[in-house]
Amino acid sequence: MSKSADLAQIIRAEAGDAPVELGLILGSGLGHLAGAVEGVAIPYAKLPGFPHAGVSGHNPNLVIGTLEGRRVAVFGGRAHYYESGRPDAMRLPLEVLKELGAGAVIATNAAGSLRADMPTGSVMLLTDHINFSGLNPLIGEPSDARFVPMTEAYDPAMRAGLAAAAEAVKVELHRGVYAWYSGPSFETPAEIRAIRNMGADAVGMSTVPEVILARFLGLRAAAISTITNMAAGLSAEQISHEHTKAMAPLGAAKLEKLLRAYLKSL
Repeated sequence: MSKSADLAQIIRAEAGDAPVELGLILGSGLGHLAGAVEGVAIPYAKLPGFPHAGVSGHNPNLVIGTLEGRRVAVFGGRAHYYESGRPDAMRLPLEVLKELGAGAVIATNAAGSLRADMPTGSVMLLTDHINFSGLNPLIGEPSDARFVPMTEAYDPAMRAGLAAAAEAVKVELHRGVYAWYSGPSFETPAEIRAIRNMGADAVGMSTVPEVILARFLGLRAAAISTITNMAAGLSAEQISHEHTKAMAPLGAAKLEKLLRAYLKSL
């Protein structure tokens, strides 16, 4: 049996055999959303190969249960490239998600805005991404499956559903392109000017590797950014991880409202 199958067996022993419909990966400062799920929380420490609690503001538990009548798997934290130098650090958790029966995943993140009309506290639906880091989680994958088409990396039907849900509950949902920068240092003003000229609307240190892995595994993917700051050089804000965690709740309430409405609509 594969490692993902072994882990899925451990999870089912605690959370039951009912298949999961959707996975949700929570970003910095958004881990409390896992508490909205009625179910079982399994610490990552009990799941060999899952990420450790390497970043403050994350909640390192896998929560399996029900949210708005749907069976979900909520990852209260993620592993980032900058923690280990491994862009494929979330491969095993996503393999386990698929093993549990899920066909889709929604990734969330805290991001910096490159647009004056998208201030701190906004939420943005990703329409596409720019892999500014140049890294890829499929480097070293031996099979031809590594040649993953990314033309519609962010599933059109899921995007339409999330947009409709936002409209139904009157949450302003911006649309835009997300640029992945490796971190952990924040970007320079010159780097921000460069990616803005390339067409980016927001910037962050996650999500892109997970979306690439999701598509590789045959999972449909969508992603939403909560805007926690204006990017370097675009405001007088003092950018820091503490600032990110402090500002995340501004968008988190909108995000929870939107996700609940989306799950109800499925």
